[in-house]
Amino acid sequence: MADNLVIVESPAKAGTIQKFLGQGFTVKPSFGHIRDLQDNKLSVDIRNGFAPEYVVPADKRKVVADLRKLAEKSDIVWLASDEDREGEAISWHLAETLGLPAAKTRRIVFHEITKHAILEAVEHPRNIDMNMVAAQQARRVLDRLVGFELSPVLWRKIQPKLSAGRVQSVALRLVVDREKEIMAFGEESFYRVEAVFHPEGTPAATKVTAVLDHRFVSMEEAEDFLRESIGAKYTLTSAEKKEGTRFPAAPFTTSTLQQEASRRLRFPVSATMRIAQQLYEKGLITYMRTDSTNLSSLAINSAKQLICDNFGEEYSHPRQYKTHSKGAQEAHEAIRPTYIANPSIEGTAQEKKLYDLIWKRTVASQMADARVLGTTLTITSDRGAVYSAQATEILFDGFLKLYSESSENGTAAGSVVLPSLNTGCAMTDKQITAACKFTQAPPRYSEATLVKKLEELGIGRPSTYAPTISTLTTARGYLVKGDKEGRKVTVTNLTLKGDTITPSHKTETVGADKGKLLPQEIGIIVSDYLVAHFPGIVDYDFTARVEKDFDEIAEGGKRWNEVIADFYKPFHATVEDTVKEGGKSRVSRFLGNDPETGLPVTARFGQYGPYVQKGDEDSRQFASLEKGQLIETITLEEALALFSLPRTLGEINGIPVVVTKGRFGPYIKYGTTNVSLPKGKDPLTFTLDEAAPLLSGSAPAGSVISDFGDILILKGKYGPYIKAGGVNYRIPRGKKAESLTEQDCRAIISDNKK
Repeated sequence: MADNLVIVESPAKAGTIQKFLGQGFTVKPSFGHIRDLQDNKLSVDIRNGFAPEYVVPADKRKVVADLRKLAEKSDIVWLASDEDREGEAISWHLAETLGLPAAKTRRIVFHEITKHAILEAVEHPRNIDMNMVAAQQARRVLDRLVGFELSPVLWRKIQPKLSAGRVQSVALRLVVDREKEIMAFGEESFYRVEAVFHPEGTPAATKVTAVLDHRFVSMEEAEDFLRESIGAKYTLTSAEKKEGTRFPAAPFTTSTLQQEASRRLRFPVSATMRIAQQLYEKGLITYMRTDSTNLSSLAINSAKQLICDNFGEEYSHPRQYKTHSKGAQEAHEAIRPTYIANPSIEGTAQEKKLYDLIWKRTVASQMADARVLGTTLTITSDRGAVYSAQATEILFDGFLKLYSESSENGTAAGSVVLPSLNTGCAMTDKQITAACKFTQAPPRYSEATLVKKLEELGIGRPSTYAPTISTLTTARGYLVKGDKEGRKVTVTNLTLKGDTITPSHKTETVGADKGKLLPQEIGIIVSDYLVAHFPGIVDYDFTARVEKDFDEIAEGGKRWNEVIADFYKPFHATVEDTVKEGGKSRVSRFLGNDPETGLPVTARFGQYGPYVQKGDEDSRQFASLEKGQLIETITLEEALALFSLPRTLGEINGIPVVVTKGRFGPYIKYGTTNVSLPKGKDPLTFTLDEAAPLLSGSAPAGSVISDFGDILILKGKYGPYIKAGGVNYRIPRGKKAESLTEQDCRAIISDNKK
């Protein structure tokens, strides 16, 4: 047999495919792209049709050299990179860089790594699809132009080391806009009335919980209603039953897998894609980047056999789903197990969980619909009050026997059965409760709901969502994934039993959120600046239109560099006009005056982050905002609390023990020793007795000597140094760190910069 070289993207995939092809074939990985735009240059020739200037990175030179040697010795080179646009571009770069002649080059694709799929691909090779390559190249060049020209504007106008991007900035805007909706939302309290009834003629334990069809705006109104309800008679005036059908969800696409794994398994989007890649390369699932909900006839027949054998024929309902995603570029198959007969796999705990989710979703999609019975009871009092109770009973579970799509909180609705009752039945009120509730602001985005929104708007592609979220959170710190504590509110609830109304007090948490994407101050500032100066870039419709342009390029309907040219001319002009404006973007908010001193208190964003300032230019105090605090929402009371530190706890051995706060959190200052406060301890209530055990050892490197808000003097491994804006500055010889003032530090920083 002739010598064959097969080039794939990863070592794991190479090992799996090598087993299927055997002798005569050598399978080697390219480790992804072997060629790309240069890191520190625009690397796009704007004057010559936006031609990209590709280079082989230093870490890929050995890979390229090894592949070139193997290619020269081989009779045929099979380019087997992934089947999407990115994979097509990788194959083209390989052919160009390795100098592969067309006569000995074959392009093959497969959406699952099985022996049948690999051999089938070898039997039906094709040429490299240059339209798909052009679409990928258009995306890469456009994103480079946006990032390379827009990011320096942010460096000049706001702060160094910031970045902007075509998809990244729109995703950021979505989260920031939602946070602003929440800021503007004024929650209001109301009273919701719920009653527990016992139907006449039923066992004593039978109860029906129903809700009043009216809300009350105050406790007084709710109490008046309960008084009027004393001695009321209740009757079942309506009992409606209606059968319905629930349909199984389609097999997973990239986007729906990311969403469901986030909701049900609590996997970050980036983790889902990494684990899915591992499953694919092991030959356990089909290709994980797809917009298609289609299943092969082999998969449908395999699922039918499994369902009939394990659940019975009545549970089988083979069906094919249509792909509704606009511009679906990878119209092959949905994400499914390669061997549906295998309900479980060997692997890591995460791999097992994700595989189980994919397997259940795939099999459930081929199962019978569920039949449900919806029941609505209407209960009316002789004084005009109307209550309703609703429930859904599962008559035939169908696909629900195996899988039900989860809600945002990760749960799935089950079956609730109401007793069978006749109209006119007397209902005895056992208890009526008026509970204080609060209107809810629009929900913050989780990773799952952000992915869903991006897909709905046609922004980016599912394969870009994981790196986009990672850039916004990990790389840039514009967003953090975390919890919002909310505020505690004491409310009074009222309960009517018999003829007695009993008040009870309860603490409600208002505005709390868990595991959501929270914009940081720098993220809000960057988003606001881009909306003000580059509205076209962060316009949702524009970003979606660009994706459609890429689709047309991939189909051969548009020339890639013409699409780039149409975008670049007005964009570049806006960049130049913005740079000419000069000045920096300043964000500040006057909070009020300190009641004790009368000094003005302002929240500002400086070169080194958000802070509050008390006083004017002649006499100022500074304090950094705490984690989770924003310039837009911090109150005067919260700001003044930041100035309550430093706080002297007392003395140990005649030396004052002081609790203060720096950029890295609260800490104890004891002479020249500085020790961080234990996690969870409040610096405003921390005591001398709690501090004493922490001060027995020496201060660690990195502890704080002096804190001037945006400037710190820290102890280092090799001596004290100044830290400002993420940059370290050496303290000149002859100057003592402990005696340096804020003005001294600023002079040292200024001299260093000169």
